[in-house]
Amino acid sequence: MTSSTGNRGFGIVGTGVIAAMHADAIAALPGARLVAVTDVAAGAAAAFAAARGCVAEPGLDALLARADVEVVCICVPSGLHAEIGTRAARAGKHLVVEKPIDVTLAAADRLIDAAHAAGVALTVISQHRFDSGLIELKRLISDGVLGRLVLGEASTKWYRTQSYYDSAGWRGTWAMDGGSLMNQGVHYVDLLRWCMGPVIEVTAVCTTQAHQIEVEDTALAIVRFSSGAVGTILSSTAARPGFPQRLEITGTEGTVIVEDGRIARRAFGAGTQRPGDDAAGDEGAGPGAAADPAAVDVAGHAAQIADLLAAIDEGREPAVGGEAGRQALEIVCAVYESARTGRTVRLMSGPPGV
Repeated sequence: MTSSTGNRGFGIVGTGVIAAMHADAIAALPGARLVAVTDVAAGAAAAFAAARGCVAEPGLDALLARADVEVVCICVPSGLHAEIGTRAARAGKHLVVEKPIDVTLAAADRLIDAAHAAGVALTVISQHRFDSGLIELKRLISDGVLGRLVLGEASTKWYRTQSYYDSAGWRGTWAMDGGSLMNQGVHYVDLLRWCMGPVIEVTAVCTTQAHQIEVEDTALAIVRFSSGAVGTILSSTAARPGFPQRLEITGTEGTVIVEDGRIARRAFGAGTQRPGDDAAGDEGAGPGAAADPAAVDVAGHAAQIADLLAAIDEGREPAVGGEAGRQALEIVCAVYESARTGRTVRLMSGPPGV
C-alpha cells in the first residue's frame, strides 16, 4: 500500500512506555502523521490518543480496518510482536516492529514470511544504526582504515529497579520479554554483528544477580565470527547506577570505541594516523536510558522510520529489515542456549550481507 499524497498515516498498537517514542518520531517527520492507536487497556489508549490528537480504536481489527492507516508500529510486549505484526501484514500494512523482532526464531520467521507474502515493508527497530558514531565507524570499517577486524566487544551495563520489572506482568518473563540481553542488550548485539559480520559460535553464562525475575539480569558471552575474529557480549540490568552502552571494534590497524552512539575514542597505527586520531571524542550526555527506560533520544527512531518510508517509495528493503532483526535474535537465543546447556552453541546464520 502506498500513499498518493506523501503523507502516510500511522497506527500504534500498544501505548506503553515505548509508544511515546514512536509517536514523537512520527511527529518529527513531515511525511507522516499519527492517525490512531489501540491498546488492550482502553483507558490507556484513550489517554494516549487525547494527548496526541489522534483516535483511540477499541481493538486491533478496528485499527487495521482503517484505510488511512498505512503503517503500523508494533509496541506490544516482545512475545506478541509476531502475532500482532502478522495480522497487520495480512491487512496490507507496512510494519515498524520494536526490538526484538520477537522472542523465538520460529515467531520471527512467521512474521518475516507474512510480510513477504503480503508485499509490505518491515523494519525492526535498531535505531542506533542511525547514530552518527555508528555511521562513521561503519565508514572506517568499509574503507579499510581499521585493517582486518580481530576483536569486537559489546557492553550494556544498565540498571533497572525491581519496580520496573514489577510494573507489568510480562516484564522479566521468558514468554513475553526475555532478560537483560533480549530486552536491553539486543541493540548492541545488532551493532556488533553489523560491524563484525556473522557470528558462528557462542559460549555463554547467564545469571540473575539483583532482581526477583525468572530471566537473567546479567549475561556474558564469548563469540567467534565467521571471519575468524572473536569478541564478547556483556549485558546487565544490575549495574547500578547504569553506564553508557559501549561498542569497541579493533582491527589490525586501530580501534574505535563508541559510547551511546558517539565515538568516544579512535586510535590508529602509525601507518594510518591522521590529525585528531588517538584522541577522546564527544562526551556522552549523562546516564539517559542506562537508568531510565523512557530516556531515549527520538532522533534514531525518526531516522529509522524515515528510512522505512523511503524504502516504500523506492521499492527497496529498509536498512534494518526483518532478517537483520532475526540475526540479532539468533545470537541472543544462542547465548541463552549455551547458558542453559553449559556448551558452546554453533549458529546457522543466513546470508552475511544484512
